[in-house]
Amino acid sequence: MSVAVANDRILVMGDSLSAAHNMRPEDGWVELLANALEPACQATFVNASISGETTAGGKTRLPEILSRQHPTIVILELGGNDGLRGLSVAAMKENLSEMIRMSQESGARTVLSGIRIPTNYGSRYTDAFTSAFEDVASATGADYMPFLIEEVALRTELMQADGIHPNEAAQPIIADHVLEHIEPLLANCTAPSLTTGS
Repeated sequence: MSVAVANDRILVMGDSLSAAHNMRPEDGWVELLANALEPACQATFVNASISGETTAGGKTRLPEILSRQHPTIVILELGGNDGLRGLSVAAMKENLSEMIRMSQESGARTVLSGIRIPTNYGSRYTDAFTSAFEDVASATGADYMPFLIEEVALRTELMQADGIHPNEAAQPIIADHVLEHIEPLLANCTAPSLTTGS
């Protein structure tokens, strides 16, 4: 969903953080933001997020989704599962860059979310992983959005028992975080905050 003129479409390519893990889809941040933006901006969200998705999986799925959905904005929230599995940072960067290239060639603006992971694999891997997202955004011209759940990740009352996934109470905060970064891409549209109502 986006609003360059009207009836814009925002495609979310994410993992469990965007797939309403352990909650009803309507309680996840994507649906909350869609419900706020659709009447205000005549925009539509397409949530193609899958729990457990990697950047390789996203790259494989994206061409068909782009050809079918014709989004005007693509939000990429992938890489967390690559990091949790200790997969190659270089390969992850290539996958993200290719997804951004495909999205841009289809005519969509692309927003890349940063990701942070625990330090299980040591600081060398973690530092390279964390910096990869800004590096890719800078190299490709994608808009960069800091870590999707950065405002809730360290607040235990907003996280599920696994300490990885935000709970329902966190979803409006996440939605506002995303809105802050995509609103400049929405022409003639001022969307209300989901946490303050204004």
